[in-house]
Amino acid sequence: MITTKILNPALLHLISRIRHTNTLVICDYAFPFWPEIETVDLTLVKDIPTIPQVLEAIVPNFVVGPVFMAEEFKSHNDDLKLAEFNRALNNADITFEPHVEFKKRVPKSIGLIRTADTTPYGNLIIESA
Repeated sequence: MITTKILNPALLHLISRIRHTNTLVICDYAFPFWPEIETVDLTLVKDIPTIPQVLEAIVPNFVVGPVFMAEEFKSHNDDLKLAEFNRALNNADITFEPHVEFKKRVPKSIGLIRTADTTPYGNLIIESA
């Protein structure tokens, strides 16, 4: 029986395959489906779970390097929301870029975790250090 914090076997399998410089997308409920990369869908109902909640489970088992987010996040969310994401990422370095550029990174990722988050432009890509 699994006794780690993360109990979802598909999520554990995905995380276990990420190596140095590989990336992982963690996105909201409305993020488009990308058939070329594995998706682990954790959605239940809106905002259960959120991106920060998923990060809180993943980050202790992940060597977080650079993080990429859409620059639109800053204009659609307040400082408290940014602080919540920063806390969940252990204050990792975040590069904000246009959403169009952000989406170009997605197909190069090892996988995608879909959450039920409703935060505008809250999607992120974390790179393993």
